Amino acid sequence: MTAFFDSPTSHGIGTDVDGYWNLVIERCPSCNRFILCLEQGALIEGQKISFPELQLQQPFRLNKSTFLMVRPKGITRPPCPLQVPDDIKKDYIQSCLVLADSPEASAALSRRCLQHVLHDRGFKSSNLAKEIDLVIQNGKLPSNIAENIDAVRNIGNFAAHPQKSIVAAEIFPVEPEEAEWNLDVLESLFDFFYVQPSIARKKREALNQKLQELGKPPMK
Repeated sequence: MTAFFDSPTSHGIGTDVDGYWNLVIERCPSCNRFILCLEQGALIEGQKISFPELQLQQPFRLNKSTFLMVRPKGITRPPCPLQVPDDIKKDYIQSCLVLADSPEASAALSRRCLQHVLHDRGFKSSNLAKEIDLVIQNGKLPSNIAENIDAVRNIGNFAAHPQKSIVAAEIFPVEPEEAEWNLDVLESLFDFFYVQPSIARKKREALNQKLQELGKPPMK
């Protein structure tokens, strides 16, 4: 089934140091809920704005505008694999949801999520930095994933903000791309620790079923 949307309506909000703002509204024909989006940009050349126009909330005709989805909240990252435990999945989804609004909050949630993943796989220590050392020293991670998880500390500047390691879920200033990098690392760990073992297990089970039907011993 395909849902068709009516033409959106725009309502002028006003102007601030970032430019002019409109609220763009649509209604979803499937669920009958409003879809709200903020439009921000510069006025089209030659357009004149008067105070009554602001007061009447007439929309601005904007040039080179950008849009920010307000409702419903969306995630631009890949969906969390079904094989990931629910408590870990919850932190990952929350980290994705707040990424655009607060990279600091997203990074805090992704650090906590990373720590939960490491604990779930048996790598526990007094802080996140030492737990990263443990999983790297274990030697089972592919080299690219090991290098990337090690870079979590460098990109996050743990040396300047050691509390990021000691209290992983606390909110601290973030470095450029830190929040996005943390999510990239989590996705690679999800695949290695949860998805690939699940796929391999299902393949073994299918093969053992065939071996059983042929009267042969199962794989060890």
